[in-house]
Amino acid sequence: MTVRCVTRDGKASTTNETFDNVTKERMKTMKRSEVNKALKELEAMCKKHCCYLPPFCNFTPEEWKTKGHEYDEVRDCMLGWDITDYGLGRFDEVGFSLITIRNGNRSMQDKYPKVYAEKLLFLKEGQYSLNHFHWFKTEDIINRGGGNVLIRVYNSLPDEEIDYVSDVTVHTDGRTYTVPAGTQIRLTPGESIFIQQRMYHDFEVEPGTGDVLLGEVSQCNDDNTDNRFNPPAGRFPAIEEDEPAYRLLCNEYPAAE
Repeated sequence: MTVRCVTRDGKASTTNETFDNVTKERMKTMKRSEVNKALKELEAMCKKHCCYLPPFCNFTPEEWKTKGHEYDEVRDCMLGWDITDYGLGRFDEVGFSLITIRNGNRSMQDKYPKVYAEKLLFLKEGQYSLNHFHWFKTEDIINRGGGNVLIRVYNSLPDEEIDYVSDVTVHTDGRTYTVPAGTQIRLTPGESIFIQQRMYHDFEVEPGTGDVLLGEVSQCNDDNTDNRFNPPAGRFPAIEEDEPAYRLLCNEYPAAE
């Protein structure tokens, strides 16, 4: 597979590496202490902006060992704490922390019929979320408080590469308009943007405005299969256990006994 590696300024380089080769080469570990620090910062940001979390977000790793099948929805729909550094090992520069508050499961629709999801995302000033699109999911990204977020948008081509030429139709809070490819849409607190299927987007904090708490409202979320990163990247970090976990991540829950 030919991969077009896209930089933040819209320039591109072409490689012949496969997705697996790229991710294998780039995957680096995060320390558990880094994960704990990031989750505590997200927790504090939620409190600051009066975003109250559901009870399962407060369960300790020891408490999770006692939780039975009554919490299978949390396990099966990957609710709760999450983090990504895209396997690059530079979380303070590339990555962010998040919480999935509600979600369905498209592979278990009879058991979990929800067709929607909701997340909170915490992006610190200086962090960057990689360029990507979703095959299935449409979403609204909402600035819930803090600084301003800049979301860069591109259309995609039929071969799933980035369309650097065609204008992009943007929907923000009831307003529809067109911008050139690669334009950054600035969202101040309270503003939002609609991201349609196969629309490439990345985001970062506007320098000097401070950390941002984002909301996401979408169709069912599946981070195992519904992210097309360009350039290719990992999604869930490999973790080096240098201290006990503060909270379990959404892919770490023990099975119910």
